[in-house]
Amino acid sequence: MDGKAQRNCVTEIRWEAARDAADPYNQIDLDVEVVHPSGKTFRQPAFWNGGKTWVARVAIDEVGVATYRTTCSNQNESGLHHQSGSIEVSEYTGSNPLFSKGCIRISDDKTHFVYSNGDPFFWIGDTWWMGLSKRLDFPEGFETLTEDRVEKGFNVVQIVAGPYPDMDYGDERGMNEAGLPLSKDLKNIHPEYYDLADLKIEHLVKSGLSPCIVGMWGYYLPRIGVEGTKKFWRYLVARYGAYPVVWCMAGEGTMAYYLSENKEEESAIQKTGWTEVAKYVQEIDGYDSPITIHPTKYGREQVVDPTVLDFEMLQTGHSDLASVPSTAKAVTKSIDRDPRMPVINSEVNYEGIMGRSFQNIVRMSFYSSILNGAVGFTYGANGIWQFNLPGKPYGPSPHGRCWGNTPWQEAYQFPGSRQVGLGAKFLSRFPLWEMERHPEWVDYDAGDPYTAIAFGVRKKIRIVYTPLLWNPPKIYKVENDVTYRAFYFDPISGDETEIGKVVPDQDGVWETKIIPPEVHDWVIVMEVG
Repeated sequence: MDGKAQRNCVTEIRWEAARDAADPYNQIDLDVEVVHPSGKTFRQPAFWNGGKTWVARVAIDEVGVATYRTTCSNQNESGLHHQSGSIEVSEYTGSNPLFSKGCIRISDDKTHFVYSNGDPFFWIGDTWWMGLSKRLDFPEGFETLTEDRVEKGFNVVQIVAGPYPDMDYGDERGMNEAGLPLSKDLKNIHPEYYDLADLKIEHLVKSGLSPCIVGMWGYYLPRIGVEGTKKFWRYLVARYGAYPVVWCMAGEGTMAYYLSENKEEESAIQKTGWTEVAKYVQEIDGYDSPITIHPTKYGREQVVDPTVLDFEMLQTGHSDLASVPSTAKAVTKSIDRDPRMPVINSEVNYEGIMGRSFQNIVRMSFYSSILNGAVGFTYGANGIWQFNLPGKPYGPSPHGRCWGNTPWQEAYQFPGSRQVGLGAKFLSRFPLWEMERHPEWVDYDAGDPYTAIAFGVRKKIRIVYTPLLWNPPKIYKVENDVTYRAFYFDPISGDETEIGKVVPDQDGVWETKIIPPEVHDWVIVMEVG
């Protein structure tokens, strides 16, 4: 027996090449085929880790003895080709849901996320775009932020594993302690960069946070080329595919470089190229982790063929209150489009960006997303996505403007992150995957950011969010053959206030006479029983 592992947990298999290669990253492909105890097989790439060392990371979801065998593109490389062995897999004994329940998957009806055991998964993400850089120190800073997000109820972190946004390649701000992820000509990998990145990725997973790994920002593809981008993504799949990850092909996939003089041409190249790269990742990832792309607005519009995506990310603006109606519009439009796929709002109104978008706007953005049908939401705070440091802020983007200098050590304590977490914990009590938006239940005005939003299942549950509750809203079409009881949920504190039995008038209209303790946004919940 060559190795032991627990079910769903990552184990490493290492080999040493028999001879040096001039350019192993570009010249050699190594794959490992794994046979489960049941006979089920999958194939996964291995990665070059410097010198003559090659590594495969595998996770096996069955108890028993699994076997493996390698295939090397250079069949004369005796240290790598046709290497075989076995792994004894025992039951997982810990409490991490990413291992006890399994990885994030898409439901059979293509509407929401589930763990691989079938339990529903409600995506609550945080935005750490530059979290693998040295501006977020490890272990102290990284562990502090991770612990805070876990305590608040987050379960996903969006993090870039390659060339970063808001800079040109080679910028010192895009380095970790070992330098850049790729050579300056973008043609070769730096394994030592990823040795340090591993520490952070593994800590996220150990803490119960699923990494949503963003390969790079979209505008690098024309410079690297499609084949070079595929090679880079092969490396990421090999290095992190055995973990409970989600793949995001690129950030702002079709956005050309900020200072480009050929933006339209480059955007078209990116749209075609990212489609091809996504198809390639589908083919080589033996774990079939969900694939998406971070957009300028709609994810499906960043690619030629939306079927290369398993779910759609949205970016709905950083225009404070003005982005709230556009958020609702984007979510509902996405849900109604074909092919059907889960929708998450992956970027909206970073808290504190440009000196605005404070916690009230964050709450409105969150509830406008989820109660219009999104099955996930990613929070963001200015100061965290780029990891400003005290006395050493990130500074200007290539266009010369700075988004804000708040240090991340302050930004992670912004109240909006806690309030999104409270909302997520609260909404997770209900069968969101069964619920639909019902604008006919309230006086809904799509153009009004303060309009009430209704979500639920007829004769079972109604959830109504009121962005500014002075007078309780009228709720229409209340069924007279069931009895609802109602309560207020406070999205700021998480407290609940009993309303009691719902008694509609003869036309099915109900308006409670009970006013909540404070005037701000509130959630009214009506449950049968």
